[in-house]
Amino acid sequence: MAYSAGVSNPFGFVVTPWVKKLLIANAIAFLITLAFGGLVEYLVFSPTSVIPWVWTPITYMFVHVGFFHLFFNMLVLFFFGPPLEERWGSREFVKFYFIAGLGGALLSFLFPYPIAGASGAIYGVMVAFAYYWPDNPIYIWGIFPIKAKWLVVFIVGLDLFYALAGDSSGVARLAHLGGAFTAFGYLKSPWAPAAWGSVPTKPRRKRPRSWNVFSGLGKGTTEQNEIPQRPVVAAAKRAEAHRALDEVDQILDKINEGGISSLTEDERRRLEEASRNFRSN
Repeated sequence: MAYSAGVSNPFGFVVTPWVKKLLIANAIAFLITLAFGGLVEYLVFSPTSVIPWVWTPITYMFVHVGFFHLFFNMLVLFFFGPPLEERWGSREFVKFYFIAGLGGALLSFLFPYPIAGASGAIYGVMVAFAYYWPDNPIYIWGIFPIKAKWLVVFIVGLDLFYALAGDSSGVARLAHLGGAFTAFGYLKSPWAPAAWGSVPTKPRRKRPRSWNVFSGLGKGTTEQNEIPQRPVVAAAKRAEAHRALDEVDQILDKINEGGISSLTEDERRRLEEASRNFRSN
């Protein structure tokens, strides 16, 4: 499976910081549970034992029952995770990942069976990718293209069908659905991560206003009765605007060098404020 589109890592081979950490953490957890099999029962999530073992809604995401279970979950994370982390930033991405995983555990309360694996979180990641890039072609086995939205609809629909049919194969269908539905609800909510996929281009500096000594009106003025600001106030506003533009230039240069994920939270906040100001003006 591979993808290509107008995202910042079009071939999916740039591994962002938290995607890398999650891949390593899952691999280490898998090796530990292989070496110490008795730990599994204390790490998987079960509605009947969650009260004494309150850590299991988190730890179950790192427990996989077999190599291919781990492999396919991590493969999806490897391809679909980086564009989201670059769009939102690391902090928002990892928060979203665990929210989707917790949603998988929550829906699993409907049936008293233990669940294991990152699939709830992974389904959330797939839904988020399709939400932002619905028409992005996903190549199954590197050959057959299908739009992201239809692939995710098919996968989630298949799980829903099997869940309603009372599937007893041992696959945690409700965890899958819980992660997918929680992710979609979160993305539609007021708490959804800010969209950083479209970074504003460097704004062109406006030329200082020149005044007609006869009419007192600046060039390009639309209102005939406009009264020019006092020189001190106008100069202070121009200096403030220039400082803001300089800050935006520096932030955009940093993005060009290291990508959107290289920004600090404060830089992201300032860029978002600048973007809002430019749109309103």
